[in-house]
Amino acid sequence: EFGLDKGEPARNAGTLKTRPWTVRIEGLVQKPQTLDIDSLLKLSAQEERIYRLRCVEGWSMVIPWVGYSLSELLKNVQPLSSAKYVEFVTLADKAQMPGLRSGVLDWPYTEGLRLDEAMHPLTLLAFGMYGEVLPNQNGAPVRLVVPWKYGFKSAKSLVAIRLTDKEPGTAWNKAARNEYGFYSNVNPEVDHPRWSQATERRIGEGGLFAKKRKTLMFNGYGDQVAQLYAGMDLKKFY
Repeated sequence: EFGLDKGEPARNAGTLKTRPWTVRIEGLVQKPQTLDIDSLLKLSAQEERIYRLRCVEGWSMVIPWVGYSLSELLKNVQPLSSAKYVEFVTLADKAQMPGLRSGVLDWPYTEGLRLDEAMHPLTLLAFGMYGEVLPNQNGAPVRLVVPWKYGFKSAKSLVAIRLTDKEPGTAWNKAARNEYGFYSNVNPEVDHPRWSQATERRIGEGGLFAKKRKTLMFNGYGDQVAQLYAGMDLKKFY
């Protein structure tokens, strides 16, 4: 998510070395590759996209990201017909990330999408925000942004993207299966077991005492993504 979130605290982010940096794209693809950050930056034209970000903990922001659709990278490696899911693996270096010594999660942090979700044009491979290079604490040098899902789905500091035929295990789902589902679509009708998801507090709108706003289904992106889940029980597949 954004800043101080379920991951490495911002105060330790200064130790992260973002160059040299490589990302492996592997698994069920015709052209597995290992690309350095400069090659990734040049792979497709980048653009600014202003997305809403909704945290599972009930706050939200509006953020101008800089990047290109993840589909541009995936088309480049040519997924096999057997590929159904995409697993995302983040850096796990205890020397640079002292928080990894905690046993909260099964490190490295992993996330996953169905292939059709990953190929959706809204799904962004981001290298910047607010017109600048990504700050370390926000996922430098490259991260995922999936705006219709809760923020923890948008994995940071990626080192591997792996196409598979089976649903990958994801960090928070493995840690607390009853609280964090694989899909984690923003859904005001499905509460977290410990709090309501019907409303949110928008950061930047009047401080801590600002009136909460209603949370939108799919974080307001339903017109673009609802068809991905046609016929699915979104309370079962939360």
